Amino acid sequence: MRKTITVVAVLVVLAVIGVGASRYLNQGTDSPAPRPTEQAAPPPQQQPDWCPRVEFISAPGTWESAADDDPINPSANPRSFMLSITKPLQEAYGDDVKVWTLPYTAQFKNINAQHEMSYDDSRNEGTAKMNDELRGVHESCPETKFILSGFSQGAVIAGDVADEIGGGQGAVPAESIAGVALIADGRRQNGVGQNPGRKVGGVGAEIALQPVSGLVQPIVPGASMRGARQNGFGSLADRTFQICAPNDSVCDAPPNVSNALERAHGLIAANGVHAQYASNSGVIDGTTANQWVVGWARQLIDAA
Repeated sequence: MRKTITVVAVLVVLAVIGVGASRYLNQGTDSPAPRPTEQAAPPPQQQPDWCPRVEFISAPGTWESAADDDPINPSANPRSFMLSITKPLQEAYGDDVKVWTLPYTAQFKNINAQHEMSYDDSRNEGTAKMNDELRGVHESCPETKFILSGFSQGAVIAGDVADEIGGGQGAVPAESIAGVALIADGRRQNGVGQNPGRKVGGVGAEIALQPVSGLVQPIVPGASMRGARQNGFGSLADRTFQICAPNDSVCDAPPNVSNALERAHGLIAANGVHAQYASNSGVIDGTTANQWVVGWARQLIDAA
């Protein structure tokens, strides 16, 4: 009898030990190991409600702007070509789209206007102001898309800014630029960017006159003829449009300059073709340059 009790007690002890061991082993195999503390990902940056979906940046040409002009309601030159583009966009979209006109000196010192700011200084001023506007808006409104457009000296400025952005060295990322439209760009180069209009055989005056830049200084002091842009618009080349009227001495200059001084005089005179983009139907089939830009910009805005 005592032996039986002893055997039963041993079995009970073994059972208890077995259950304990089983629980210990199960804790080691089935229970999940403690996880390291996970840090929550930062919330995505929010676009403030007041930010525009799109900002259209307009760069007027020589003598069509002023350093102290109102960028929202420009009035420095009521006959500015770019107003024929910006006013229809403002009327169509109101506050949903910010239309900003570059306020810069927009002068071109030359033999007939020695008192004016030099082309280099005017262009550099405009470039800095456009970059400041892009940078400032992008910092506050990272989802806002930009459309850049310019005429003549303004086209050179907008094109230079776009070239830096497309080359990865600009004020904003390339993906923030919805499109670029340059009218009568003095650094236009065939095969660089897109051409929605008639083919022209010449090049921008800054390219044509680069080999004789020093010789033309008596006519246009302080106007560096810098040649072609470094990046060919880089990643923006597929959405940068070059509009140039045939025989416009600013964007369709003969590549081989036979008479540098005559070409320089032609540059400051800006022949009649250069002043007719709002009415010249021979630039883009079926429309005018300004009407084309308005329609193109509206497509980009509606798709944004």
